[in-house]
Amino acid sequence: MPSGGHRAPGTTGTRTQFNLGLALPFLALALVVVADLISAEAQHFDRLLVIGPALAAVTWNVRGTLAVGVLAIVLRLLLAVAQGDPATDIVSAELVLAAVIAAAVWVSQVRTRYERDLSEVTAVAEVVQRVLLRPLAPRLGRVELHLLYVSAAAKARIGGDFYEAVRVPGGVRVMLGDVQGKGLGAVETASVLLGAYRAAVTEAPDLAALAERLEAGLQQYGAWDPDSDAAERFATVLLLELPDDGDVVRLLSCGHPAPLLQHAGEVRPVLLTDPSLPLNLAGLYVSRHVVEEVPFGPGDRLLLFTDGVSETRDRTGTFYPLPARLGAWAAEPADRVLPLLQRDLTAYGAAGLDDDVAALLVVRPPDPAAAGATAVPRAAR
Repeated sequence: MPSGGHRAPGTTGTRTQFNLGLALPFLALALVVVADLISAEAQHFDRLLVIGPALAAVTWNVRGTLAVGVLAIVLRLLLAVAQGDPATDIVSAELVLAAVIAAAVWVSQVRTRYERDLSEVTAVAEVVQRVLLRPLAPRLGRVELHLLYVSAAAKARIGGDFYEAVRVPGGVRVMLGDVQGKGLGAVETASVLLGAYRAAVTEAPDLAALAERLEAGLQQYGAWDPDSDAAERFATVLLLELPDDGDVVRLLSCGHPAPLLQHAGEVRPVLLTDPSLPLNLAGLYVSRHVVEEVPFGPGDRLLLFTDGVSETRDRTGTFYPLPARLGAWAAEPADRVLPLLQRDLTAYGAAGLDDDVAALLVVRPPDPAAAGATAVPRAAR
């Protein structure tokens, strides 16, 4: 099946670690009690019971941390009475333990408040993601769409890379772009371009007019808010148009890396003879938008990507060999290519994925009639 949207990391390992963290305070208390009971009379380990509430503050809420602390106090008292400790020693040890428990409860309260705030921020980020970077439809017109999107910022869901695909009268239009820089300024610029694209994609007569609308939208936003980061950043964009009535794809590049075309098992970069300047740099040079056209028939695949993919380096500084890798996966089902790419990029990069990564695989499935024709001889054998 086609796939679209962000790749979410698995949570099985995180849940296992969290469950172990919940059990760890009780395991520590049990080990201290056993060590104290089997040790010689001159050796006492009961003072190490402070480990229990200290560990509980890391994973338990305030009530849970307090409960572990009370259990530690009771165990400490029972061990002291069994060992015949003087009353003064018992009181002093219990006071020290109570002080540690109070500190652990405070730490647990601060931690839970931070986690609650982080959960609210994450929920807001998810809403922003759905508004700005909506999951792609798995199929539009005659093409399938498979998406890989990873933000370089820790815990972030949106970066400076952006994408969109829309069904328009007579075909499908696709955009993939990359804003210069990182951080909130890059996200702001990406949101401006996405808004301009969605407003113009069904009305623009061709890709050249659409690129002009993107340029105008970014410049207009900068005029409204000259102090905004969006007024100073540029963006590379690749626009595609896949008509319903032809086995071709029309492309327009505004300074963006050329996509890779897979045809009959062979992978090669699409030759863009006259790319435009990146958006928001039009004032540096008079640049005209030229639309180019290449064959794109049944069984073909087109990989669009940002520089987070092509400029990933290993420890020796060698760039990631994307064409060779894609050629090696030519026989793989389309829905497996981008998961393979993500794992391979993570393993190849010297620091993993240290930049925003966006890749969009556009697939023209084989015609059902052709697939049926090839299936008949196999059944007859």
